[in-house]
Amino acid sequence: MLMARELGPGGTERQLTELARSLDRSRFQVHVACFREGIRASELKADGIPVVRLPVTSFMKPSAITGAWRLARFIRTLNIRVVHTFDYPLNCFGVPIARAAKSPIVLSSQRAHRHLTPRLYLRILRLTDRLVNGIVVNSEAVRRELILNERVRPSKIHLCHNGVDTARFNPEGRRRLHALENASLVIGSMCVLRPEKGLGTLIEGFARISSRCPGLRLAIVGSGPELPRLEELAKQLGVFEQCLFQPAELDVTPWLKSIDIFVLPSLSEALSNSLMEAMACGCACVASRTGGNPEIIRDGNTGLLFEPGDVRDLAGQLSVLIGDAGLRCRLADSGSHLIRERFSLARSVARMEEIYESHLEKDSRRRSR
Repeated sequence: MLMARELGPGGTERQLTELARSLDRSRFQVHVACFREGIRASELKADGIPVVRLPVTSFMKPSAITGAWRLARFIRTLNIRVVHTFDYPLNCFGVPIARAAKSPIVLSSQRAHRHLTPRLYLRILRLTDRLVNGIVVNSEAVRRELILNERVRPSKIHLCHNGVDTARFNPEGRRRLHALENASLVIGSMCVLRPEKGLGTLIEGFARISSRCPGLRLAIVGSGPELPRLEELAKQLGVFEQCLFQPAELDVTPWLKSIDIFVLPSLSEALSNSLMEAMACGCACVASRTGGNPEIIRDGNTGLLFEPGDVRDLAGQLSVLIGDAGLRCRLADSGSHLIRERFSLARSVARMEEIYESHLEKDSRRRSR
C-alpha cells in the first residue's frame, strides 16, 4: 500500500502515481490510500488501482480516529504486507497505525530536507524513524542529512532517485507555445511558488541580463503564495513586460519544450522533478548548488551550477548561455542523455521493486525460522 496526504498535481504525488501504475502486477497487488483525492486519483482508478480515501481532516479532530480505525481495518482485512508512506503527514499518521495493525514491512519516505517540516511533525518523524523497517530517500543529499543530523543508521536508508517518463518527457517536437512565439530566447522555471524555491533570485538575475538579447523572455510556470511578491519584484525591476507568469499546468511538456534555458534557483532542494523533466525535454539547465541538484547537474557537462541566492553568479551563467548557442545545445544534449540513461521512470521503478523485494525476503526468512 502506497500512501500520501493527497493525490494532486505535486511532484511527490506524481512519483507515487507513476510507481503505482508501473509496479509489476504479477508480483505486487497495489493499493493507494490518501486523505484527499485529486487528479492523480482518477488516473489510478482508470488503471484499475484501488484508492482508499481516509476521512481525516485534522489530526486534532475525531476524523483522525475514524481514519486510523479504517486504515488499520483495511491493512488487517487485506493482509497488507508492505506499507510505504510518501510524505511527512502520512509518515506521522500511517507508520504508527501500520505498525499497530501488524503489517510486517513499514517503510517511510524522506523526499525533502527536514528543516522545511513543521516543528511538531519533526518530533513525530523522529519517532517513526525508529518504527519503520526502512526510509526511502530520493537523493544522496537527503541520505547524508538523515545520517549526520538525525542519526539514522545508514543500513536503514534506501536511495531511490525520482524517475522521469522519457516517453513523455523528451526533446522531440520542441517549439514555442503561442504565448512565447515571438521570443528570441526563453529563460524559464517551473515549480510551486514557495519561498524556498528562490525565484526572486531568478527575477533579479534576469533583470541584470534582460537587455543583452532583444526579444528575451522569462516564463515562470506555477502557482503558489509567492506569486504577488514575484510580480511586484518584476515591476520594481522594470522587467514585468518581459515576464510571463503562467498558473500551474497539468501537462507541462509544452511549456518545457518552449524553454531554451531552464533555471532552478532553489535555496533548498532534495531532487527536483521539474529540473529532471526540463533536462529530459532538451532544455539547457542552470541550477543552484544545493541539495540533490549537483547529483544530476554536472557543472559544465549536463548543465551549469551557481551558488544559492547569488544573483551575480546566476546572471553570469545566464549571460554565458545567452551568448553561446553551441554550449546551450551541448548541455541540453548531455542532460537529456543523462536522464534517459540514469534517471528514467523504468530505472526508478526497478529500484523500488528491489527495495520491496529485499524486505519481503527478509520477512520470509524471519517467518521460516
